[in-house]
Amino acid sequence: MFDHLNAMPEDPILGLMAAYRKDPREQKIDLGAGVYQNEQGQTPVMRAVQKAEDRLIEQQSTKAYQGIAGDPDYNQRVLNLLLGEEHKTLADGRAVSMQTPGGSGALRIGAEVIRRANPDARLWVGIPTWPNHIPLLGSSGFQIEQYPYYNQNNHRVDFDSMLGALEQVPQGDMVLLHGCCHNPTGSDLNHEQWQQVTELALQRGFIPFIDIAYQGLGDGLDEDAWGLRLMASRLPELVIASSCSKNFGLYRERTGSTSFICSDAKQPSIVLSQAMSIARQTYSMPPAHGALIVSMILDDKTLRAEWKDEVDEVRQRIQAMRKLLTDGISNNATSQDFSHISQQKGMFSFLGISKEQLTRLREDFGIYIVDSTRMNLAGINSGNIDYLCESILKVLSV
Repeated sequence: MFDHLNAMPEDPILGLMAAYRKDPREQKIDLGAGVYQNEQGQTPVMRAVQKAEDRLIEQQSTKAYQGIAGDPDYNQRVLNLLLGEEHKTLADGRAVSMQTPGGSGALRIGAEVIRRANPDARLWVGIPTWPNHIPLLGSSGFQIEQYPYYNQNNHRVDFDSMLGALEQVPQGDMVLLHGCCHNPTGSDLNHEQWQQVTELALQRGFIPFIDIAYQGLGDGLDEDAWGLRLMASRLPELVIASSCSKNFGLYRERTGSTSFICSDAKQPSIVLSQAMSIARQTYSMPPAHGALIVSMILDDKTLRAEWKDEVDEVRQRIQAMRKLLTDGISNNATSQDFSHISQQKGMFSFLGISKEQLTRLREDFGIYIVDSTRMNLAGINSGNIDYLCESILKVLSV
């Protein structure tokens, strides 16, 4: 049966991580892996998560399945986190959320529901984007269209080109947007730009599909949800895929949510029934552990305050590393401007050097960055920043 199958090509980021692990050099830096690392180069269990987990283990009395939609308290508390507890959409009963296996599961459930609702809808994706967006969402059956998002020359959102492309999107099509901390560029829409895209969605009748995987790592938990909340208040329909992998550090627990904003209070239960039907046909029940931890933290004032402080610490550390790197390589032989790194948000930015320079960084200095030059700034710490800056300066001097 399997004789005719060929091996699939290795994922480039996973392949880079494997090459890093095999590298025997003691002095090496991994800036490719997309996970948060602390000052010691570890992906830690957050303090609030550890406390909630200890409490959960003491209190739990069963390992029975959850319902297909997941934990109801988790679902409501995630909606509150995304929209804010006083958001009019919640008061109007127009929103519903469903627990999923991570942000990828959230994207897939959202895509499958959209395909059932409108099989002819196309999905417009800004370029560049997270490398798995197109294969993950395209494999659900979407016809993928692209719009320009980022200008590689000035390292900013190419908003005029983006808006021009979105002006051609017909009614009923979906437009994928990053809620904050754009992966891979680190360049987000500002408030005025969010407003313009919202107005255009109203005029054209397209529906935003927002992927928000880094809430809290850009400007703050509420600040990072500004655009999402604006759209939820102005638009009749919205689909949101969210993840707790980064801001709760629950990577391996696969904790995410698909949320739907509907045009009236009658639709959420119908949409949820469709989402549950899709989940039943794929993974059946979501994993419980991570969602119960998140729910406990968001419901407990002390744990929530500690968690918020930790998210602030993560954000501030990444911002500090951005500035140190920018300052450390600003006076380079080519006079290349790297100021965009300190101005952008979240874990990622493009370094913006040539392929040959990138190869030399890896081969001569053991610094691993993906071919697009996307860097994970959280991979930088006080122990490797000097070596990283020196290595980049040497590469630029040749």
